[in-house]
Amino acid sequence: MRHITLITTGGTIEKTYDELTGKLENRSSVVRRMVLRLRLEEVAVSFHELMSKDSLYMTDDDRRRIVEAVRAAGGAGGAGELVTEASGIVILHGTDTLTNTGERLHAEIANPRVPIVLTGAMRPYELKRSDAVQNLTEAIFATGVLEAGVYCVGHGRALRFPGVVKDRERGTFVKQC
Repeated sequence: MRHITLITTGGTIEKTYDELTGKLENRSSVVRRMVLRLRLEEVAVSFHELMSKDSLYMTDDDRRRIVEAVRAAGGAGGAGELVTEASGIVILHGTDTLTNTGERLHAEIANPRVPIVLTGAMRPYELKRSDAVQNLTEAIFATGVLEAGVYCVGHGRALRFPGVVKDRERGTFVKQC
């Protein structure tokens, strides 16, 4: 049995429609509903709802909290760091600043013990033609096949940090040369 820790931070992937205001907002995590739609054989998922924030409003302190959550989940090896039975960590994150967080994780966790996978969506889970379920599925799968490291996974690709950037014109992520 593989154990995945899923850390939620908000972002477009988790935005919900507010009928009173007509706005898409980060109000609460929808990841449990998403995971219930998946058929996961011999995979246990633990949820850590860290924050529910649009990544455009994330601060350095928010990114510090994400690094700490990854360490607490067993993503980092080395003396003095908690190591659990997690075989992979998935972080749901807004796509606008996902690469900033990925670079910080790469810089601050020198020896990842497991694959640490960031993913998000260009369209919220609740909207038609959303890439949310695809990207979440790929991220969970990736934790079972990638070596330890920090990655951005989505749209059929796994890109290892450093050097991942958002291609706003294409609506995806690419590796910078």
